[in-house]
Parts: sequence; C-alpha cells; structure tokens
Amino acid sequence: MVERDQEGQETRTRPQQGTPQGGVISPLLANIYLHWFDKPFNRRDGPAHWANAKLVRYADDFVVLARYQGKRLVGWVESKLEDWLGLTINREKTRVVNLKEEGASLDFLGYTFRYDRDRFGRKGRYLNVQPSKKAVAKMRAALRGLINRKRNSVPIPTLIEGVNRKIHGWANYFTFGYPRKAYRQVNWMVLGRMSRHLWRRSQRHYRPPKQVSMYAHLKALGLKYL
Repeated sequence: MVERDQEGQETRTRPQQGTPQGGVISPLLANIYLHWFDKPFNRRDGPAHWANAKLVRYADDFVVLARYQGKRLVGWVESKLEDWLGLTINREKTRVVNLKEEGASLDFLGYTFRYDRDRFGRKGRYLNVQPSKKAVAKMRAALRGLINRKRNSVPIPTLIEGVNRKIHGWANYFTFGYPRKAYRQVNWMVLGRMSRHLWRRSQRHYRPPKQVSMYAHLKALGLKYL
C-alpha cells in the first residue's frame, strides 16, 4: 500500500492481515476461504436446518435470512467466523434487522430492501426492492465524470454513445424490483447536464429547434433514456 503525506512523500506499507481493498484477487480469495463457512452452515447440524436460515453471500459480503434471529444463530455465526476461521467481523457494518419494523431497511449489493405501504392504497405492505441511495450517488458521480467542461472537445455523438453505454449498463443490473424512481433521477440528471453541456459548447445560447423540447431534441440526437 502506498500513502502520501502532506509534503507529498511516499510511504509504502505491507498489510499484516486481510487482502488489499479493490484487489482483483480479493473476491477469489474470499470465496475460497469462506467456502468453509458455507459448508457447515448448510450441514444437517447447521443453521440452515435448525433455524431454517438462508445464507446469501457474495465474496465477503453476506446476509443471513431467518424468521427469528435469536442468540443461538448470532452466536453460531460469530463463533464460526471469528473463533474457527480466525476472521474479524466488522461490527460497524454488521447488524440484525427486522424488516417488519416500521422504517427498517437493508442495503445489500447496491439494493435497498424494505417493506412499504401498498402502492394502490390497499391494506398490507409489499417488499420494495430498489437501487440504494449509495448506488444512485455513484451513478451521479460517474455522470459528472462523463459530462463536464473538460470534455467540451468530445463530439456530441461520441459523448452520447458513452453516456448511453454507462446508464444502460447500470440499469441492466438494477432491472430487478422497482427501479423506476431511480431511473427517473438518472434521466433528470442526464437531461440537465447534457443541456448545460450543449450551452457551454455553443458560442451563442444553444436552443433546440422550434417547438421541440430539450428532452425530445436530445433523444433525436441519440440519447436513450432509461
């Protein structure tokens, strides 16, 4: 790991535990090691049977689903990870969530899971699955990197092609659940930034053709909204 101090001097350190954050081999090593957490979890004497629990894991990120999160289940998970495998649980990111409680939510792999009131005013609630605020914020940051004054020299067709590729690649991942609200936020940001970008590039105040909205004009230029 390379760090720089305030004077710009480099300091190189070698971590004594864990794998480098962002390293391409980190997910592979996590899967190899935590395979030995998956196996006892799903054995006949594991929580998958006596607690009817489900384990959903992606590399070193995982969620344990159960109707009742008792001390026995929590203790089993902690002992297997820390005592048996010798890992350290990140207590700041680890918590027990009861989604049936009012206002409770769970963020996992870019999605937010929570129960909301029925959208049609009927009794009962439904499980709302949508892109998390953090996922939308990352998408907005990516768009700011794509559409800005530093890229004024990029031809508009090339710029729009890059924007289309970015937002639709993001949307393909978030097709599950109810992403419409997040899609609208992304569309609104793309419309606003592309409009300002066209104004910056033009020596005069840029306007779309008469009786054509900026929304329709950008669509005619090739922009594909979500």
